[in-house]
Order: sequence, then structure tokens, then C-alpha cells
Amino acid sequence: MSTLDASCLCGACKMTVQTGPNPEAGACHCSKCRKWSGGIFLAVDCDKPVVFNDDAPIGVYGSSEWGERVFCKICGSSLVWRSLDGAHSAVSLQCFDDPESFPVTAEIFTDCKPGNYALAGQLRGMTEAEFMAQFTPQQEG
Repeated sequence: MSTLDASCLCGACKMTVQTGPNPEAGACHCSKCRKWSGGIFLAVDCDKPVVFNDDAPIGVYGSSEWGERVFCKICGSSLVWRSLDGAHSAVSLQCFDDPESFPVTAEIFTDCKPGNYALAGQLRGMTEAEFMAQFTPQQEG
């Protein structure tokens, strides 16, 4: 497990992030992430909930019935997407001092991606339906 530090643009929101031993980044192309981040939301998945400094001026926006978005109330930086149950967190790649150290290996909501850009390389991809199916309880038959 790796413990990493990250922060917002103005530095008021400092956070500690725990990831796997070789953290990777992923891209989300859903309309909410695109509007929230101003483009492609590139993020690093966390193994545990993100820990913010005690005086971090974070704001939280409940963006759906399953997730919320955390931002800095001072500079407006998009910081973390997290599930309401606390099981999943993804920290904006740009909050790390060395974002280049996280290879982008996957993208989700590929069927929602606008046609005016494409990511380079071979990435694992999932459509909206494929991604959402991971969180839908399976019916016993």
C-alpha cells in the first residue's frame, strides 16, 4: 500500500491518500464528471477513505443518489469523487504534485465521451451500462 499526499490549487485542502502499491489513474467521461472537472475527470482510486487536514475548507455536493463530489471552498478545485457508502473514493489526478507518475490505464462511460477527443494508447474501457452493472445487486434466480 502507498500513502500519498495531495492538495488543492491554493493549498488549503491537504489530504492523505492510500492506494495500492502501483497506483494507476482512470478517466471518466460521464457528463457530471465532465461538467465538474471542466473536461475529462482523471482520478486515482483509493483503497481507504481520503483523510483531509482538520481545517480543510471542503465543500460537498451530492451529485447523485450514490455519489458526492468534494471540492475546495476557497479555490474551487475538484478534489474527490466518493460513493455515499464510503466504499469508493477517487482523487483528482491533478491534486498530486507529480501526476505523471500515475499511468492512465482505463476509462469509463466510454459511450458518453464526446467525439472531439480521444486518449492515446490501449486502455481498458467500460460503457455506462457496464460500469453501473458493477453496483447493481444481482437477482438470485
